[in-house]
Amino acid sequence: MRVIGMISGTSFDAIEAVAAELELDGPELVADLRAHVSADYPLEVHSAIAASLPPATTSVDDVCKLDTAIGQRFAEVAAEVAEAAFRGEVDVVCSHGQTVYHWVEGAHALGTLQLGQPAFIAERTGATVVGDVRARDVAAGGHGAPLASLLDVLLLGWHPESVRGSLNLGGISNVTVVGPDREPLAYDIGPANALVDAVVSEATGGRETFDDGGRRAAAGTVDDELLAAFLDEPYYELPPPKSTGKELFHLAYVRERVGTREISTGDLLATLTALSAETVAAELRRLEVVDVVAAGGGTRNPTLMGELARRLPGLPIERFDVFGIPEAAKEAFLFAVIGFLTVHGLPASVPSCTGARHASVLGAIVPGTAPLKLEAGARAPTRLAVRTPLQS
Repeated sequence: MRVIGMISGTSFDAIEAVAAELELDGPELVADLRAHVSADYPLEVHSAIAASLPPATTSVDDVCKLDTAIGQRFAEVAAEVAEAAFRGEVDVVCSHGQTVYHWVEGAHALGTLQLGQPAFIAERTGATVVGDVRARDVAAGGHGAPLASLLDVLLLGWHPESVRGSLNLGGISNVTVVGPDREPLAYDIGPANALVDAVVSEATGGRETFDDGGRRAAAGTVDDELLAAFLDEPYYELPPPKSTGKELFHLAYVRERVGTREISTGDLLATLTALSAETVAAELRRLEVVDVVAAGGGTRNPTLMGELARRLPGLPIERFDVFGIPEAAKEAFLFAVIGFLTVHGLPASVPSCTGARHASVLGAIVPGTAPLKLEAGARAPTRLAVRTPLQS
């Protein structure tokens, strides 16, 4: 089946799309990856997303306009990827869209909202479209996150003698672990790039949206007293499964913790980078992982990765590329897998990772222009094999 997976992540810096051909071979899901595209938003759409995110307020008419604009941009990208990978003939597109609000109170997720009207994708491509992917898991008592745990569990497998981890360093850091004598576990750790991005954007008047190569943080000095103030956050003490987002970790949060202290931008960025590394390292130590694969924009930040390595001596951290999936393509490929499973009526969540009462078939389906040809007798896969990898 020809499938495209799409997502705009917490940092909303681009739309990631992956085209893959997927088929079931007994308990194994086999993937031939065909293309990966990272596409920018038009400036006005990017600005509208930024203006809608917490702690900002918005209006129903602005939400409607943004839902349309994101959906239309996703549709453009889907059509381009379908043409490049499949000469325009795509069966399924699974779109995560853009999260604009994730409603969490304490240890419970109560709702989640992703924008990007999938009908525009169906109209533009003719494909069956799977959207609104997180809501079903939330309805089943889960957090709707981290959904990447599905891909992690299929790829990491079960090892009788060791605990293995998969780390994502996007706007928010999250981890999945598999190992002996335990069900898979996954949860959001805290901010990876979210707070750094917010400070850089403010300091440069929006000319820059992230600390490119970690250079600004590398030029600063960590303020240990301020770092301790940031670490004194109740979220870190909540037991998993748990989830968080920019509803908690945003620019106003930084300003509140800094208070009346005088600190340079470089020193603040160094401190926030150390915060990301310290929170991640603390969890990996607690989980007793013996090796880690990592994905997300943070893996392209040498300062952050150096801070992690310093705190975790002897722990091998490899990029997710070792699986034949470029780390930047991981989440988009995840949604290709979810779309494939959903149209076959197969669950795509791992309840021990999201906290749900049971595994669920995820998403809502917008029909395409033709019926799908589904694999007869399809059963949920227990492992994933990348037969044709993508080059990073």
